Amino acid sequence: MRIAIYLLSIILANVITARFAPLELGPLIIPYGTLFIGLTLVMRDMVQNRFGRHQTYILIGVALLLSALTSYSLGDPLWVVFASTLSFIVSETADTEIYTRFKLPFVKRVLFSGVVAGFLDSSLFVIIGIGPLGLQFVPWELVPYAILGQWVAKVLMQLIVAGGIRQVVIKFNIYETNISEVH
Repeated sequence: MRIAIYLLSIILANVITARFAPLELGPLIIPYGTLFIGLTLVMRDMVQNRFGRHQTYILIGVALLLSALTSYSLGDPLWVVFASTLSFIVSETADTEIYTRFKLPFVKRVLFSGVVAGFLDSSLFVIIGIGPLGLQFVPWELVPYAILGQWVAKVLMQLIVAGGIRQVVIKFNIYETNISEVH
């Protein structure tokens, strides 16, 4: 189930981002699909808990292909597909490696790995994809606001999702050993 949610959240992030104009909260620019990226990062951590780091990298490869194909099929310019792919590879790898190395409770590991991964994903996509080095939808003076808006939304979603999952685990006493700690 967690694999399906992980892959579906990536596809939904692309579809929603392509279909709806970004939310503007004051100076912050937040594509609605960004909310699903927060879910994606938590689900990636949960996939790693269950299946380990090696299997997670295989699933990241599958997710990368699905993301690129979805983005391209939605009519995104190739430059946006490239930027999305690059930011996905970098952020998912950072999330995986940080999550693997921190031996902390689940929510804290999600937070630490997600803060870095979300920042990398937001920064690369904004600057290379839609910013000055890409399609130039976001001028240099608005780049920090676009990055900050996406990053804050991703981190908040990660905390909400991870906290909700933690409550379910506690309520139903369904703790699972983190496979990355065993190997």
